[in-house]
Amino acid sequence: MQQINYIKHLNAIFVQFSKDNRLNPTHISLYIALFQIWNINRFVSEFYVNRKEVMELSKIGSKSTYHKCIKELSYWKYIIYFPSHNPYKGSRIKMFDFGTTTGQVLVHSSTKSDTSIGQALVPLYKHNKTYINNKQENLKNFDNDQNKDASNQEASVPYSDNLSISKTKNYDEPL
Repeated sequence: MQQINYIKHLNAIFVQFSKDNRLNPTHISLYIALFQIWNINRFVSEFYVNRKEVMELSKIGSKSTYHKCIKELSYWKYIIYFPSHNPYKGSRIKMFDFGTTTGQVLVHSSTKSDTSIGQALVPLYKHNKTYINNKQENLKNFDNDQNKDASNQEASVPYSDNLSISKTKNYDEPL
């Protein structure tokens, strides 16, 4: 059993994923599913997996996609995959420890687009103005839609006078 730091490993693997253009979301999903199974097995050096279980965890629906991705992950040295051709014995997987640093990470790595570490500040009044303008516009649109619906209903209802409803109401008269 290896000493694996869950958070350090995930942080390191995500940095690795961001640098690798060969990966697609299916590869990442499969790796995370395998990592979860490895965690459940308490980070043993090698463990066995059931294809159906891994496909369900990683949300992969096709056997061919699963086999293609797991072989590519093995070829690209994210894992070592030992396929089993025995249906009663699962395939063997060996995972690598990507979070090998023992000290505290002092420099945060940024993504490819060099996004800033700080929070972007947007003035509060801008949001309020936008909200008020959108609210007024929505009310105008709602009133227009109500008028259109009312005129469409009058034209589409063949016996609209059954209830004797008038548009102008006199509330002084008895019912």
